[in-house]
Amino acid sequence: MQTRSNLNRRQFLTGSAALFGTFAAFGLAGCGSSTSSSSDSSSSSSTTSSDSGSSFDGNFIIGFDQDFPPYGYVGDDGEYTGFDLDLAKEVCDMEGWTYTPTPISWDAKDAMLNSGQITCIWNGFTIEGREDDYAFTDPYMENRQVVVVRADSGITDLAGLSGKNVITQADSAAYDLLSEDGDQAELGASFGQFQTIDNYNTAFTMLESGQVDAIAVDYPVAVYNIGDKTDVFTILDEALNSEHFAVGFAKTDQGEELASKVEADLQQLDADGTVKEICEKYADQGVSYDLWCLPQA
Repeated sequence: MQTRSNLNRRQFLTGSAALFGTFAAFGLAGCGSSTSSSSDSSSSSSTTSSDSGSSFDGNFIIGFDQDFPPYGYVGDDGEYTGFDLDLAKEVCDMEGWTYTPTPISWDAKDAMLNSGQITCIWNGFTIEGREDDYAFTDPYMENRQVVVVRADSGITDLAGLSGKNVITQADSAAYDLLSEDGDQAELGASFGQFQTIDNYNTAFTMLESGQVDAIAVDYPVAVYNIGDKTDVFTILDEALNSEHFAVGFAKTDQGEELASKVEADLQQLDADGTVKEICEKYADQGVSYDLWCLPQA
């Protein structure tokens, strides 16, 4: 593996319908709005657990990266917004919980979760490779990791990244994928340099200025950051992988109970059409209802 420089941490184009169709083929069998049995859920909005850092008192504290659009970010009005935060707010409204979005440093997420400073991690949180580390809901959304390059770079496929300077967010799914023992470790080892940074907004600035040659990033995050700069950036057709998002809680009895409750609520929000409405709200940022994976109850 090449030496890493750690700075710190973590198109939806006009013709994107074809891309989403390809993307959907990567996903879990049965993704869509098919019917299956849901996890059991109690009617109480408050739970306790002797093996948790603190008891859940109805204040639902959502840990998220505020520089991770379209899942969580600061809107034009200065308020926290995003696809995942909208889902979380709907769940809180259903349960009567206090909705408390809390921006966090991504590499501090585990310490904050296990100490009870946040209730969950809900922020385009990849389940693959983390299954045994958290109390997860079932996956609710498909995703893929992609590579963004400058449109004039001459790089057309993953093989073209050999010897190049590639950047991603620290402690991200893309980082794990390209690191030693990751599914794309061989590709990562071919880079001239593999850097990490704390947010993707800065990474895109670095790519545009030529400080790096490519960014490994979540597809919708790439779409959001590219915006109308399709003459400046391009997403390689060849994806790094396909993966799925879920809501992560502390691996405790309380965490398991909350995960089951939130999962059931998401199923209900899908059944009543709310999920589709939220997907359509963020459609121009790379979110598609076709990628929703959690079956209705």
